[in-house]
Amino acid sequence: MSLVFRTPISIRFAHCDPAGIVFYPRYFELINGVVEDWCAQDLAMSFHEMHMVQGIGLPTVHIETDFVKTSVMGDELLAELRVIKLGRASATVEIRMLGQDQDLRLTARLVLVMAQVQERKAIALPSALREQMRKYLVS
Repeated sequence: MSLVFRTPISIRFAHCDPAGIVFYPRYFELINGVVEDWCAQDLAMSFHEMHMVQGIGLPTVHIETDFVKTSVMGDELLAELRVIKLGRASATVEIRMLGQDQDLRLTARLVLVMAQVQERKAIALPSALREQMRKYLVS
């Protein structure tokens, strides 16, 4: 059975538009935060370690998102991340954001590619990182 990474998200004033709901581009920042937290907390390789120490990164090269239900300031969401596919240099992940009543707010499917920051070139996932990601691979 595969693991699921979970992290809470508090919807803040800065996330919302004048109508009082989360402005959709802010969801992309939240999604990136979920990936960054997953790397630091469960994959043992923070973005700081990747970018500043090793000179590598894990940019999103493709994203598909369904905005299912609005969220408003003060909402507490739970983000869940699973790996759908693991390639040589890439990982396809699915992120779901749920409200306090487990109501689905958003689903996103992202393709993340390991890259050398300076050369902006795809490289193979480091073996230790790949093995950690494999634990989240949906079977």
